[in-house]
Amino acid sequence: MIKREVTVKDIDKKYEHPLAEIVQIASQYKSEVLLEYDKYRINAKSIMGIIAFNPSAGMNVVISADGNDEADAVDSLEKFLICS
Repeated sequence: MIKREVTVKDIDKKYEHPLAEIVQIASQYKSEVLLEYDKYRINAKSIMGIIAFNPSAGMNVVISADGNDEADAVDSLEKFLICS
């Protein structure tokens, strides 16, 4: 399992549909991919979970993944959330 904390940048300004794109990125990987903030922990492959979670600028989010492609999953979501 890999965990990495990132600070979300202005994803609303950079991407047209950031919440849907998070789900699309996470769904490319076989690993279980979670996003955590405070006491909330959601499946990054669930559009309903992402909508409820609503990551926005300034949030410190922990990305975690567990599986064969966990490193790639965490790297991809980190790049997306920090707008790099």
